[in-house]
Amino acid sequence: MIKIQVLRFDKEKDEKPYLQSFSIKKRKKMNILDALNYINNEYNENISFRISCRAGQCGSCSLKVNHEVALACKREVKNEDIITPLDFPVIKDLNVDKSEIDKKVANMKLFLEDKDYLKQKRVDNEDNKNKDEFPLIIPSIDCEDTKKVRSCIECYSCLSACPVIKESSGFAGPYFMRYISKFDFDPRDKEDRTSESITNGLYDCTSCGKCGQICPKNINSFSDAIEKLRTLAYKKDLGPFDAHKAIKDTIMKTGRSVELLKESFINLINRKNKNSKTKIAIFTGCMIDFRLQNIGLALMDVLKKNHIEADVPEGQVCCGSPLLRTGQTDIIQDLVRRNKIVFSDYDTIVTLCAGCGSTLKNDYPKYGVEFNVLDVSELLVDELNTDKMKPLDMVVTYHDPCHLIRGQGISKQPRDILEKIKGIDFVEMKKPDQCCGAGGGVKAGKPEIAEALAKRKAEMVKKTDADVVVTICPFCQYNIQDGLNKEGLENIKVMNILELLKKSYN
Repeated sequence: MIKIQVLRFDKEKDEKPYLQSFSIKKRKKMNILDALNYINNEYNENISFRISCRAGQCGSCSLKVNHEVALACKREVKNEDIITPLDFPVIKDLNVDKSEIDKKVANMKLFLEDKDYLKQKRVDNEDNKNKDEFPLIIPSIDCEDTKKVRSCIECYSCLSACPVIKESSGFAGPYFMRYISKFDFDPRDKEDRTSESITNGLYDCTSCGKCGQICPKNINSFSDAIEKLRTLAYKKDLGPFDAHKAIKDTIMKTGRSVELLKESFINLINRKNKNSKTKIAIFTGCMIDFRLQNIGLALMDVLKKNHIEADVPEGQVCCGSPLLRTGQTDIIQDLVRRNKIVFSDYDTIVTLCAGCGSTLKNDYPKYGVEFNVLDVSELLVDELNTDKMKPLDMVVTYHDPCHLIRGQGISKQPRDILEKIKGIDFVEMKKPDQCCGAGGGVKAGKPEIAEALAKRKAEMVKKTDADVVVTICPFCQYNIQDGLNKEGLENIKVMNILELLKKSYN
């Protein structure tokens, strides 16, 4: 027998929702739908939920299991599961009202507005006398992008999971961005879909990737739709914001996305330590080279304590992530080329920033360059000498950067490192992987959204009674600290995991 809880609510008789517990005799391959049917049959409970194809093709049975969106027909039921509805108005129990979404689809006219496309490509067909009826041949390359976003099953899971929708009334959400892109990428459509996407909050998305993580059809609405819509907007001179353009100007002038404060970390370290013959190189990223030199110095100290040699090559430039996320892709190839030259003699590149690591791993291959890339947590997790550590008497919680947990699939290694640090009381916050709001150009272009998401993160941190929030992303570090400070929690400090490790060795 296993026990699960189901959120119940009947507006006809209940004042508020409540969790009800049930014991289930589980059989092999029992999914959430099977469990709900079992409860209704065995206990005569009449729990309300949606069910249709049972094959993961219609999206009707989407709900939440342990606060994560899932299809009830696909998700195996497990002991202690908590089953709740999607974040929409509840009709009864797990059955939600999606009518507002349907109305929005209708109002946005999300259907193909045909135009005469490449008439000269109509196929000659000797058996058909009316050549106006001949089919159109659309080159496959013209359909490539639109094909990627056409497999949606209308489950609306992405709308329920998106953190930005809850903070921005102007953001239609990933489902609608995908829908708009389907037509904007279609050469037959004549409507100005790019402008439509901007009107519906194109630049509100933080690129957190949550929509892609939970999508039953593996559609990543950011990389498959929003990022490409932003590229189109840039090419049509419809976007992005001036703050984003300023970042590009800075990269073109200095090779970095931020202005220099103090001496750069690369210059500083190469004055002290040269002539290493290691095949491991450090990709510093813009923030650590020009702003957070202390994190770079902490890295070198931790590497030395654990007898790991690594170079910090001169000449490296911005990975291009801020430009890729805002659609300013015209100079990316040059940045890739310059970094390829700098790192060509190394076997392994170690990144100190989640965004840099995700870009080198996922985007550089699209530009013809493949590196062997490790996040710093991947490098250190099995190499740490705990004998040299001194106990740290503190409560620590961890924030998963979006570009680390979803962009690179890394969540275990940082936690394993924290568990190895002596004296640490590690406490998980409620949603450690919920976006803090710093990514996708939002902190620069839509700071009010970044602030709202940072506030939510600060509220989670407060409930842990943590002294320190640890992360592996300079942008997350800045934004979460801003959120804590604005909530009057300045006593809680956000630290890079390298800073904490250095503290444990000193």
